[in-house]
Amino acid sequence: MKWIAGIGLFGAVGTPLYSFGFERGWLEVTNVSLRLGDGDGVSPLQGLRLVHFSDIHYGFYWGREQFVELAERINRLKPDLICFTGDLVDSVPDDLMNCLSIVQSLEAPYGKFAILGNHDSRHEVNQVVDFWAESGFKLLINEQVAVEREGRRFIVAGTDDYLNGSPDLPLTLRDTSEDDTVIMLIHEPDIADVCALSYPQVKLQLSGHSHGGQVRLPLLSALATPPAGKKYVSGLYWLGDRKMPLYTTRGIGTTGLPIRLFCRPELTVMGFV
Repeated sequence: MKWIAGIGLFGAVGTPLYSFGFERGWLEVTNVSLRLGDGDGVSPLQGLRLVHFSDIHYGFYWGREQFVELAERINRLKPDLICFTGDLVDSVPDDLMNCLSIVQSLEAPYGKFAILGNHDSRHEVNQVVDFWAESGFKLLINEQVAVEREGRRFIVAGTDDYLNGSPDLPLTLRDTSEDDTVIMLIHEPDIADVCALSYPQVKLQLSGHSHGGQVRLPLLSALATPPAGKKYVSGLYWLGDRKMPLYTTRGIGTTGLPIRLFCRPELTVMGFV
């Protein structure tokens, strides 16, 4: 009985301390290898190194010091392309603009792209838009950018947030055809069903939003997930008859409670072969 009581006491005290004081800041770099082919079997993404991150939730137990460490980590990975899939802020803090130089320091020769998340759109969205406008990132709100690489072209597209914004997929993908190679950035992962079914030009969707559940228990998986982040909670999925890949990152920060349990923050490196 003493052993059982001791284990229970350790769990009751140790688990919150671990989830707040350690795992919450224990960043995991996940390497993913993808093979994407177009009509001639060669993708314009072949050989590209893409770093994907999401859900910083700046201001909610995550500040400038952590931002500096994250930027240094990303630059050490030497990405060709950087994509951020929403929720820069949890609410808009007064010192957000003081982080501009950190984001400007990120380097990627084929571009840096971002979209808005539901927390960005819920608060003073114009401040977040202004931040991205000066950051060196291209903020995509129902729009696309064509990227030329080694004589071939691919497209990075992004929608407005699906929960608090005004998303428009047809507008976002206007003037594209099924022969194009589109990397689609959508904050909420469950929208991937629409892309997989109706938009063959979308060869890859990148999302965040779910935090991987943020708190997971063995055998029970995620305890709770947000709207539009319930089906594709974490990791790589292949959707529809054409097996469109979706990657849902667990994100960087936290929201609701400043803890993570069996669900480390994640930085994803995608290599295309």
